[in-house]
Amino acid sequence: MRLLPLVAATYFIVSGGPYGLEDIIGMAGYGRALLLLALVPFLWSFPTALMVGELASAIPEEGGFYVWVRRAMGGFWGFQEAWLSLAASVFDMAIYPTTFVLYLSHLLPSLTQGHRGLALKVTIVLVATLWNLRGAKAVGEGSAGMMFLSLSPFVVLIGFALWRAMHGGVGLHAAAASMGPRDIGGAISVAMWNYMGWDNASTIAQEVENPQRNYPRAMFTSTLTVTLVYMLPLAAVWAAGIPADRFTTGAWVDAAKVLAGGWLALAIVLTNAMDGLGSFTALTLTLTRLPYVLAIDGYLPKFLTPLNSRGVPWVSVITCATAWALALGLTFERLISIDLVLYGGALILEFVALVVLRLREPQLERPFRVPGGLPGAIAIGVGPAILLAFAMWTARTETVLGINALLFAALVAATGALFYGAAEIFRRTQHQVSPP
Repeated sequence: MRLLPLVAATYFIVSGGPYGLEDIIGMAGYGRALLLLALVPFLWSFPTALMVGELASAIPEEGGFYVWVRRAMGGFWGFQEAWLSLAASVFDMAIYPTTFVLYLSHLLPSLTQGHRGLALKVTIVLVATLWNLRGAKAVGEGSAGMMFLSLSPFVVLIGFALWRAMHGGVGLHAAAASMGPRDIGGAISVAMWNYMGWDNASTIAQEVENPQRNYPRAMFTSTLTVTLVYMLPLAAVWAAGIPADRFTTGAWVDAAKVLAGGWLALAIVLTNAMDGLGSFTALTLTLTRLPYVLAIDGYLPKFLTPLNSRGVPWVSVITCATAWALALGLTFERLISIDLVLYGGALILEFVALVVLRLREPQLERPFRVPGGLPGAIAIGVGPAILLAFAMWTARTETVLGINALLFAALVAATGALFYGAAEIFRRTQHQVSPP
């Protein structure tokens, strides 16, 4: 995978487009939403991109962040890193098919009711799985093409929005007057979710051309691209005067109807399907390498290690896709809360690994370094830690399956220690019965 496909894959892993921003507008209003989308990257995205840039260029190994944490802090914490990431993926991966069905329901509600909606979600999972079996190069090149196609309707939407703003739209005061109660905490959580996932691309390091050079470049190019893709459409519909309280998940379809008509609304729905497929496919590429590497290290059964003719761990791909399909029934809001807590735990371990490796391996060749020496490496983890603590506090009242969402996520995280104990026993048993 070369630089542009890596940028495109990272774009879909993190974003895929403005889809999912609508709740930020509805919760916070236009002005605060734009402010959040401008500030969150500096506290969340750029620190993560700096950390990934250093570690991925210094240790470009298959397994990415799992390998970093294991090398810095040992097998137990490496396993917890992989466990938290895979547990978060069960909830994160269900979000993309779910948002597609929510978008389609704004245009053709009859197609999303009952079993039809579930069938559409399963179809996205199946197509992404088959696509991944063709290899990293196919996923990366396909992501590059889909990135430009998926953005094209929003270029048109921005044009119509600016035209309407110049010819007497609803007006900013009318839009502000229609706002209901604000939920700034919820808006911050949704903004964090829309900006997370920069580290996921690290797991395919051995499948990337010149990773020492391309990873830092891909991280910063993707960060800038995602920020602009988020802010420009939001600013345009604000200028057009569409009331903020009309924005919930899928409302870009309604905005397209108001601004240009049903043809643009249909284009938004179709590209949302492309976005959901692109994000699911890119994340499948990166996340399925974790069970594969864990199996190689002896923590999971060896049946997960076979590769097909394109170098794809096909058993791991199919196993992960099956697990992700089982979470398709959860709601969008609940998925984000659990996802943030589990992903946040894994992310903090990566920032700790950055500092520990600076102390333990100061002579490690680092083609890219976080500026500021050791204090700089410590400082970049502060912003993400603060945001994660705030997100956990705002989710303290949410429930999943009748259990507090934070408690549910904590139980899932704690289960990782039990699984490590079982996996370590399994690994030692395999080592005793297998030749060295």
